[in-house]
Amino acid sequence: MMNYYSPLTYVVPPDEEGFYLKTILQNRMGLSRKLLSRLKLTEQGITVNGKREYISIKVNGGDVIEIRMQEEESEDILPQDLPLEILYEDEHLLIVNKESGMIVHPTHGHYLNTVANAAVHHWKERGENVRFRPVHRLDQETSGVLAIAKNPYVHQQISEQMIAHSITKEYLAIVHGTVEEDRGTIDAPIDRDPEQPHVRIVTPSGYRAVTHYETVRRYDGITLVRLMLETGRTHQIRVHMKHLGHPLLGDKMYGPEADALARKREGSPAGEAARDATEGCAAGEGVRGAPEAGSAACGAPEAGSAACGAPEADSAAGEPARPPAADFAAGEAPGADVSGGVPGVPSAEPSPAADDAAGPALARQALHAYRLGFVHPGTRERVEFTAPLPADMQAVLDACE
Repeated sequence: MMNYYSPLTYVVPPDEEGFYLKTILQNRMGLSRKLLSRLKLTEQGITVNGKREYISIKVNGGDVIEIRMQEEESEDILPQDLPLEILYEDEHLLIVNKESGMIVHPTHGHYLNTVANAAVHHWKERGENVRFRPVHRLDQETSGVLAIAKNPYVHQQISEQMIAHSITKEYLAIVHGTVEEDRGTIDAPIDRDPEQPHVRIVTPSGYRAVTHYETVRRYDGITLVRLMLETGRTHQIRVHMKHLGHPLLGDKMYGPEADALARKREGSPAGEAARDATEGCAAGEGVRGAPEAGSAACGAPEAGSAACGAPEADSAAGEPARPPAADFAAGEAPGADVSGGVPGVPSAEPSPAADDAAGPALARQALHAYRLGFVHPGTRERVEFTAPLPADMQAVLDACE
């Protein structure tokens, strides 16, 4: 006997009486041709008033149309009992706050310790058979809101919203230097670096990429920015902020440290000087307002762009030097903590490891997926989910007060 996920229902309104069932399924419920073909072959895949029907029939007002998908499992993903911060879950979606350092999906040579392993274990514990379907990806070092579809229909529906650019994707980033503009748009095409295929660069021959940004708050040598993606190219925010002249703090691939290493490989004197400046910053030397050696966050090597240290993860932030460009408190998802930290930006609760996270330098790129909003495929209502600023990023900001 087949097991099915909870059905998705559509009640035919009076003005759609006489429509073909196929028209309702494709134009009202939004089924793709591939999924429609799949449901036609499923015993209870498509029913009208509880009865299996051909998609060529005409419907009446008030008819109840239901689609059912068979339960699936990710048989190639091993369940693993790992911490998983769940922001929201229902029969259609799982929304998590991904921690930095965690890969989303197993890859070649990396089969464990991923979000997928944790999610599959979570579903097994709940007695659910669900295939892991992330609707978008986050880099390993990027933290924040991650949406996972629990059936193929939900995955298809959210993917189409992404293609149509109707999804809200907002990030928070700490960047080197002082961003002078309150807001702006970076419209610069991106493609692979022909000399380093794993690296992306801005190039006229690349694919169109658009990032909107707003300055939330300026600190001494660093800036907290809010970023909204219009397109979704690989490493888009990191590449665009470097192109703007403000690479992300802690970015090993696109930050000033990476440029220094590249210059060193070329054997230039500039490369040696940049390397020395970076190492001096990590040791607390030459950093404006830095605390004792060994407790300063690493800033940019250029003059006037050094980041402040981060000795405490739970110190309270003071009032901003200028009002933030955007009000982050509006439309918070239930459970988001908006107390403390940067005004309007929810900060994470301090943890026992917070002091360790605030070491000589941020251990990863300072990028956090703060907000994700879309139309829920099950309810057809717009939903938004937020994740508080993680402790390591908050620690850097607190130290700059």
